Amino acid sequence: MNRGIRPATVDDIDHLFDIRTSVRQNHLSREQLSELGITPMALRDALESGPCAWVAELDSRAVGFSMADVAQAEVFALFIRPEYEGRGLGRRLLQAAEARLFGEHERIWLVTDGNDEIRANAFYLKQGWTLAGRVDERDVRYEKVRS
Repeated sequence: MNRGIRPATVDDIDHLFDIRTSVRQNHLSREQLSELGITPMALRDALESGPCAWVAELDSRAVGFSMADVAQAEVFALFIRPEYEGRGLGRRLLQAAEARLFGEHERIWLVTDGNDEIRANAFYLKQGWTLAGRVDERDVRYEKVRS
C-alpha cells in the first residue's frame, strides 16, 4: 500500500470538498461550507497564495487533508475519510501543518468542537496540544508552543 503526504494544489479542490463532506463527526454539507465562506474560489485563492494545505494519499487516492491559515497561526482543517481513519494519516497531516506554522510562529492554535464525544479532542491532546479554553458554548481552542 503506497501512502504519502503531499502539498495540495488547485487540482485537489474537489477532493478536499469530497473529503470534508464525508466525515461523520463535525459534518458540514457543501451548502453549509459555502455559507461559511468556504467555496471553491476561496480554496483556490488560498492554495495559490502559498503552501497552506496537504493531502494524504493511499494508493493514489486522496483520503485526507489538513489546511493552515499561516497569517493567523491556525490549523484550519484536518479531515480523514472515515474508512481510512486509524492509519496515522491524521498525525502526519497535522505534523505538516504544524511544521509550516512553526516556521513563522512560536504559538499556534486551532478550534474544534468541545463535545467530549468528539474524537478530535483526545487526538489533539495526544499530539501535544493544550486545551486553552472555551471559545463559545460549543467550540474549544487548543494551543501548541514550538519546542
